[in-house]
Amino acid sequence: MNTIKTIKVGILGATGAVGQRFVEALADHPWFELTTLAASERSAGKPYARAANWRLSSQLPDEVGDMTVVPIAPQNVDCDLVFSALPADVARSVEPAFASAGMVVASNASAFRQEPDVPLMIPEVNSDHLGLLPVQRDARGWDGAIVTNPNCSVIMLAVTLKPMIPFGIEDVKVATMQAVSGAGYDGVSSMAILDNVIPYIGDEEEKVENEAQKLLGQFDGSVVQDATFDVSASCHRVPVLDGHTEAVWIRMADDPSPEEVRDAFLNFDPGLNLPSEPERVIIVRDEPDRPQPRLDRDAGNGMSVSVGRIRNGIRYIAMGHNTVRGAAGASVLNAELMLSMGLL
Repeated sequence: MNTIKTIKVGILGATGAVGQRFVEALADHPWFELTTLAASERSAGKPYARAANWRLSSQLPDEVGDMTVVPIAPQNVDCDLVFSALPADVARSVEPAFASAGMVVASNASAFRQEPDVPLMIPEVNSDHLGLLPVQRDARGWDGAIVTNPNCSVIMLAVTLKPMIPFGIEDVKVATMQAVSGAGYDGVSSMAILDNVIPYIGDEEEKVENEAQKLLGQFDGSVVQDATFDVSASCHRVPVLDGHTEAVWIRMADDPSPEEVRDAFLNFDPGLNLPSEPERVIIVRDEPDRPQPRLDRDAGNGMSVSVGRIRNGIRYIAMGHNTVRGAAGASVLNAELMLSMGLL
């Protein structure tokens, strides 16, 4: 791995569920020095250990717990890069303020994902879409920028669709079984989810369908032309803590066999050489009852996507950790890619 100069980074919305995953990913990162934790006025001024109700199994590092939380405003943040774990409605007004102040925002929020000049990124899928950054800066007059990662369900889907592109994808259908952590700590009450499946997640199906097409589209030097194949999604909340599972059906022009699809998954190696990139981005599970969230969500430190049950059709099951690969880890990987390319 090339020697990279460490840069200062901060977290916006540091006390919430995704914010805590950012802390976990950045506390001992080789390229990023975590110097600022920003959150709401309710948390500002408190040590992070008091402001955040730490709910991860990993230990909160003492040096992070002692850091004082600051209000979310550019003048309070002395960083080259900030990671945003803000709700979409807050991100819509806050993230541009940081970008116009000269900082790059690696955002997990949905607010700007469909803006035509904002990269919607998965490094292993569409690293060339970072070519939108000069377009964005010229259009908006920013010295900084906003780069987004996709919805948590879309990430698992798009990572597995990328190796299928050479077979000529014509149509994709996906049914998701999404963990409760995807709704945040207070998103689904225990009385609603226990002994139950909820067959609706607000706006989720539209995000899966639209974001997948942008991610797998072609960048022509000025805009991203969406992929031409159709994506149809049905999204469901299930009583699983972490790990989104997806049943995927793909129609492809070349009509590959399950063996050819399995080989494509096994041979998928973007080789980006980034600190958070797992040794294997896609792990093929050959057992008939895998992947399973409880057994497979932490593969590759939560950054690998597991696939199994590859059948004629083509049909398969995909599964990944929604708050690691599907949220904070995705933003961190985007930032690593930008730093490695000299864009920070």
